Amino acid sequence: MNTLTTSERRGLASISTPGGRMLIVAADQRNGMKAAMKDAPGGASAISAGELAEAKADVVRYLANRAPAILLDAEVALPAVVDDGTLARDTGLVVGMDASGYEVLDGLRHTRYVEGVSPRRVRDLGGDVAKMLFYLRPDRQGADSLVARQIRDLVRACEEEGVLLIVELLTYQLEDESDEDYAAVFPSLVVNGAKLAVDCGAKVLKLQYPGSAEACAEVTEAAGGVPWAVLSAGVDHETFIGQVKAAVDNGAGGAMAGRSLWKDSLSIAHDERERLLTRQALPRLLELESVLDA
Repeated sequence: MNTLTTSERRGLASISTPGGRMLIVAADQRNGMKAAMKDAPGGASAISAGELAEAKADVVRYLANRAPAILLDAEVALPAVVDDGTLARDTGLVVGMDASGYEVLDGLRHTRYVEGVSPRRVRDLGGDVAKMLFYLRPDRQGADSLVARQIRDLVRACEEEGVLLIVELLTYQLEDESDEDYAAVFPSLVVNGAKLAVDCGAKVLKLQYPGSAEACAEVTEAAGGVPWAVLSAGVDHETFIGQVKAAVDNGAGGAMAGRSLWKDSLSIAHDERERLLTRQALPRLLELESVLDA
């Protein structure tokens, strides 16, 4: 197990429920949140940066301030929600370091950092914890790969700054890979990706649901004591609740929920958005917390 420093332990506590499970409202999406706003009744054909920032602030105000922590981006939401007092003092802040999209090198996806966002900048933005997304195909990328070096370097840099890093891994289908072939290898990609990240020093993981309770147990074993949280990946709330139950029963340490909570609550109108987040998204969050701490 990769041992947490004292400051990293404090960071982990800031994103956890009273029962010790990680629970983070994910609102660092940019294109995904714009799409949800466009799809809402009365949604506009284009969403401005200002409108997106207002929607993110409402997610903080009416939803995430009732959660242990929220994940936000440094391009749109921050530092505004900290500087104007929207973010509650008792809600932990996870700062996303990854930019939207990815670039392709030799047929493999690679994420990019938001320009200027370093572990030091995470601190300057008021962050308690950092998060970086890495695309990973562990059947094509090993310990000597570029992505493995990037994970090792960022873990080290965050530790030197006293910032806990959540390593988010996303596996994906290759261009020449059939749906059937990808489905067959998907669980092993999640499991082996977790092992590779832990071997590179990762101390907290954010992972896709690997497909079954049995695969969750394999992820837990591969993580070797490193806590991992399951991400919602756009599934509906009921499906995600089932996935979280299976994951936690088999060793997962929490959940990070985004679209499963708020994707149908992001009306373009502020008053309607407040109503939906309060009456629809918030009960989902509270149900998720009850499942985690059951």
